[in-house]
Amino acid sequence: MSEIRLASEKRLRLFTGRGFPELADEVAKELGIPLTPTSAYDFANGEIFVRFEESVRGCDAFVLQSHSTPVNKQIMEQLIMVDALKRASAKRITVVAPFYGYARQDKKHRGREPISARLMADLFKTAGADRLMVVDLHTSQIQGFFDGPVDHLFALPMLANYVGSKVDRTRLTIVSPDSGRVRVAERWSDLLGGCPIAFIHKTRDPRIPNESVVGRVVGDVVGQTCVVIDDMIDTAGTITKAVDALFEAGATEVIVAATHAVLSGPAVERLKNCRASEVVITNTLPISEDQHFDGLTVLSIAPLLARAIREVFEDGSVTSLFDGHS
Repeated sequence: MSEIRLASEKRLRLFTGRGFPELADEVAKELGIPLTPTSAYDFANGEIFVRFEESVRGCDAFVLQSHSTPVNKQIMEQLIMVDALKRASAKRITVVAPFYGYARQDKKHRGREPISARLMADLFKTAGADRLMVVDLHTSQIQGFFDGPVDHLFALPMLANYVGSKVDRTRLTIVSPDSGRVRVAERWSDLLGGCPIAFIHKTRDPRIPNESVVGRVVGDVVGQTCVVIDDMIDTAGTITKAVDALFEAGATEVIVAATHAVLSGPAVERLKNCRASEVVITNTLPISEDQHFDGLTVLSIAPLLARAIREVFEDGSVTSLFDGHS
């Protein structure tokens, strides 16, 4: 009787939706693998069709889609891709969402409101995802919404290293745009040699989206180079008001640093016209040509994503990517 040998060779496959294929191309180059050919199109009524052009049976699949505008379409396309992979017998499916849609809706502010960030996690699980990989969630508690492993990556070391190489650290102050980001400001401070931190007292009416009232600066910023940090810039109202408040409080220079550049509505004009000397962001979301302006610096998140994907595929450690240290 002849012996039957089962060859089980792990295969890494990277897939991309149509939300931001340029980022997927960068990640594929970092990994040294090609993107798996995918056919995707919209029906006349807006429904989405996806089919993979090669066998995915038994593969370790990573489905990359940043939830850019139109956000609901990008999310739905990624869900459909996950479902297709599950039905085609992929061995493990990891959803890679550099920008996780609906992350701001992580709790109920008042009665009769949804917790949409939890709904997102449930949808991905139901579609067939085994694992989530995200960058700089709005709040860390969202990790607990998904019933499975969540790789929560941080752009902070990359942003902090860039800013630290550009400024005099002896005159540097890290500024949180509100009290909720003070812990993140402390991590920035640790990475940059223990520089002082400050925060801006801010109020927001939950009934009015994308609008806040910036109050006073808490902390000494006189004569300092201030770095205002945040997880995302949406309409840029909060950030630009914070820049003005810091100059009024005596700062000599202000730099803005954020991970996700949503840049909705008046954001680009506001950033162009504000007094910040530089706005530093990452490419978790696509930045169109008309959104570029003097003083905007875009750092690539692709090396971080590629490193995390490789560690997960090889069953390595991604702890260093969780805790924000490189």
